[in-house]
Amino acid sequence: MSVAGSRPASTLAPSVAGETGASARVASIDAVRAIALIAMIAYHFCFDLRYFGVIRADFEHDPFWLGARTIILSSFLLLAGVSLVLADVSKISSTRFWRHVAMIAGCALLVSAASYILFPVTFIWFGVLHAIAVTLVLARPFVRFPRAAFAVGVVVIAAGLAVSHPVFDQFALGWIGFMTAKPYTEDYVPLFPWAGVVFCGIAVGHALVRNRFAALAPIAAPPRWLAWLGRHTLAVYMLHQPVLLGVLWVLLRR
Repeated sequence: MSVAGSRPASTLAPSVAGETGASARVASIDAVRAIALIAMIAYHFCFDLRYFGVIRADFEHDPFWLGARTIILSSFLLLAGVSLVLADVSKISSTRFWRHVAMIAGCALLVSAASYILFPVTFIWFGVLHAIAVTLVLARPFVRFPRAAFAVGVVVIAAGLAVSHPVFDQFALGWIGFMTAKPYTEDYVPLFPWAGVVFCGIAVGHALVRNRFAALAPIAAPPRWLAWLGRHTLAVYMLHQPVLLGVLWVLLRR
């Protein structure tokens, strides 16, 4: 799970509508992103505890863990769509957009390489970073059309949940979705249904801007550390697992 696709909005959105309260609204988005990041770290910590044999948990089938993953992952993908809207309103340049996408794609390749070293049989070949990098490109043309984006999002989610076919069970097509069974990999975030959440995030982003972020008013002034965490989610995502695994290895090797 990841937090990528959100950084441009964090850095540029203070100019939204040119209003003095814009920075507070950006801070509220960062706070939501940080809360999702903390939840993700907690999830991965438990996952690592199972890896070291400290706990027994069925992350693949237990409704609790499946639900937790779905909520956390959906939060990041939804925020990626919201961030597309904020970046567009802030008139982010195409150069910065493509630079950001390239950064996410590069991090995705690093995740694949690192996971192949650690888990050669179940390495991550299309996880959340891969999905976000591709979906940001696909969703960008819809950023100014919230109704169309929402409609596409609903269709993509519904199709991803309802449709499957053996032709998509091969490695070359598995990233699209529609597989008849989940592949043997540490993280799998196919475009169907997950890209649909990003498209829906575009609609949410427009609703937030239209209503002056009233729904996030309770967290308009989050603690600085929480806002900081939300502004550096990609870096934290890339570093947290090596840190967790390293610390647990040192503590548990005895």
